[in-house]
Amino acid sequence: NSPEFITKYRTGRRQARECSGEADHHEGMSSDDELSPTEVKEFQKSKDNVLEDSRKIFEDVHADFCDIRKILLKFQEWKEKFPGSYCDAYISFCLPKLLNPLIRFQLINWNPLEQNLMGLEEMSWFRAIEEFSGTKNVPERD
Repeated sequence: NSPEFITKYRTGRRQARECSGEADHHEGMSSDDELSPTEVKEFQKSKDNVLEDSRKIFEDVHADFCDIRKILLKFQEWKEKFPGSYCDAYISFCLPKLLNPLIRFQLINWNPLEQNLMGLEEMSWFRAIEEFSGTKNVPERD
């Protein structure tokens, strides 16, 4: 978004507030609460549609291939049984790309700004990756 667009947008919202007589807005404060009920309803409908569509993404996938913990268990078994080929396959470089769609699916409804929401470190996929990588009990460096 260009600065000119943002300025015009803010000016338009300010003028709309002045015309409607809304005096409770403080300049410089967030105007997110100023969405009209129609806009809120449209946003919620759009969000619900996205969530509904997302539920269908993995419905035809075998459970072993859409659960991060199970996928990592397969890689752990490979690492233990055939360490040479595991290392030659550069799995540490492949795992982020492999797990990316699954993690994004888990985060589709996550909003870090909502209160009483679980943090990333508390999510099951995060703990599974942490356990797999062995970083859970590694002390942080200063």
